[in-house]
Amino acid sequence: MIPKEIFDFLVELSVNNNRDWFNNNKPKYQSAKEAFEQYIDQLIATLHGIDRSIGHPDAKDCTFRIFRDVRFAKNKQPYKNNFGAYIAHGGRKSPYAGYYFHMEPDNSFVGGGLYNPEPQILRSVREHIIKNADEYRQIIDNKKFKSIFNEIHGEKLKTAPKGFDKNDANIELIRYKSYAAITPLSDEQIRAKNIDKKIIDIFTVLKPLNDFINRGVKKALV
Repeated sequence: MIPKEIFDFLVELSVNNNRDWFNNNKPKYQSAKEAFEQYIDQLIATLHGIDRSIGHPDAKDCTFRIFRDVRFAKNKQPYKNNFGAYIAHGGRKSPYAGYYFHMEPDNSFVGGGLYNPEPQILRSVREHIIKNADEYRQIIDNKKFKSIFNEIHGEKLKTAPKGFDKNDANIELIRYKSYAAITPLSDEQIRAKNIDKKIIDIFTVLKPLNDFINRGVKKALV
């Protein structure tokens, strides 16, 4: 079960997103941050039993800063209203497909995959999909996968990627710039006692996609 203080802090922050409030409530933030990191450490330990390829990253290497860069943003709120963690070999900066947990009032979700990869990695993954299209389709068309994630999420090119045949029967599969799969979580689900099992169950269904994508990633990193 996720410690109550984490979500309670995020609810308060979402309606008091300013520096004065944050500075006056730094102990509350620090306590919530540490509780979230402890929860992610527990999640990593459980997930490692399902996917050993993630290694043993520390929660601090997987979680994201709460401070926003507002220099070029229309939204000038100084803080994110969420805590998030990307679990993969190497942590949040990993080039590999991994597992993501996002905790935010009215906007929590869980999932993963490969998000905004470097060009050479994206090309390698696309080549891997084209060469193994039937296997890839079996993964994303799996009944359980579709019931949870519905489809692959990510910005798509309007035409074929450079260097690929636009007439290829599987060209639609490689127009994506990212290969992510996500599913929303309600505030009620976040607060529920069975949330730990639910997250791990979702990650378990996601694993075949990550395994497949990471075969393509590894070819680019050799």
